[in-house]
Amino acid sequence: MTINNVVSAVAGVVIIISLLLGAQEISPFAYNSNWLWLTVFVGFNLFQSAFTGFCPAAIIAKKLGAK
Repeated sequence: MTINNVVSAVAGVVIIISLLLGAQEISPFAYNSNWLWLTVFVGFNLFQSAFTGFCPAAIIAKKLGAK
């Protein structure tokens, strides 16, 4: 798996989990709207990495052995 694939997969999973935890109408878990800030954080990191090339998740994936 390439680094870009790992970053996309991790971002997608984190966004889905934070939306499930933050959506009060559909969440079977302990919902709290503050979980939506995690979605904002992931989205902002994806956005800034498109311009700067700096992505903390890519650094971690590279250290874990992704190609």
